[in-house]
Amino acid sequence: MQISIIGLGLMGGSIGLALQKHGLTHEISGYDANEEHSKEALSRGLVSKIVSLDDALKSEVVILATPVDVCINILEGFSTTSPTQTIIDLGSTKKKISNAIKEEIRKNFVAAHPMTGTEYSGPKAAKEELYAGNTVVLCDLEKSGEHQAKIAKDIFGDLDMKIIEMDASTHDLHAAYISHLPHIISFSLASTVLSKENPRDILSMAAGGFRDMSRLAKSRPDLWTQIFRQNRTNLLESIELFEENLGELKKLIETEEWDMLRNKLEYANKLHLIFK
Repeated sequence: MQISIIGLGLMGGSIGLALQKHGLTHEISGYDANEEHSKEALSRGLVSKIVSLDDALKSEVVILATPVDVCINILEGFSTTSPTQTIIDLGSTKKKISNAIKEEIRKNFVAAHPMTGTEYSGPKAAKEELYAGNTVVLCDLEKSGEHQAKIAKDIFGDLDMKIIEMDASTHDLHAAYISHLPHIISFSLASTVLSKENPRDILSMAAGGFRDMSRLAKSRPDLWTQIFRQNRTNLLESIELFEENLGELKKLIETEEWDMLRNKLEYANKLHLIFK
């Protein structure tokens, strides 16, 4: 397949490496608005060549690995000339992206969200194994063409990903709880420590628990501002429920109801039984 990747950071660069590893294409074209990213992606072999945005959009398969607002801007101004062209986006929100597609190219489009990533960004962060063994959510597939849905499933399947299908609204609700809420909590935790008079003294004691919980606060603020804006309603719902649960724990500590607190903590332990 003739494949182009638009956006050569963590997600785009990693899928470029993975596509080459699995022999899904002999040549991958790449485009990134950041010229330094383009040069670095080429030097690291994430793509075979750098092309213009217009040329990247002419490929048989176009993978959009850009921030969610950029993805919508590209799609709003795009018109395909081939009924068999496949456009796959990798954005962390799906409803607004799915709804932004013009009717004349809707069958060409597949809304996908690979449930993977790190707190790092840019071509240097790209990892060949980022996608393997993880889940990808394909949304609103009934709106995609049969050919395009098959191409997307073949690509993600060949990358050793578990494929699940879901409507975009349900995806965004679930993503608010398992992805977007953890990020906003991590940013809040980092800000809380930074607001103290001597954050360096506090951090001198930091161990695994704090590092794990604050890791996501390294993520790109511009990218996550866009995600939070696009999924605002669901994110606010998840924050309110989190605040409610945190408030209950706070109250039990204030009133020194230690047996009740232990019961709440034991209830929380049950979450990880689901993953077994």
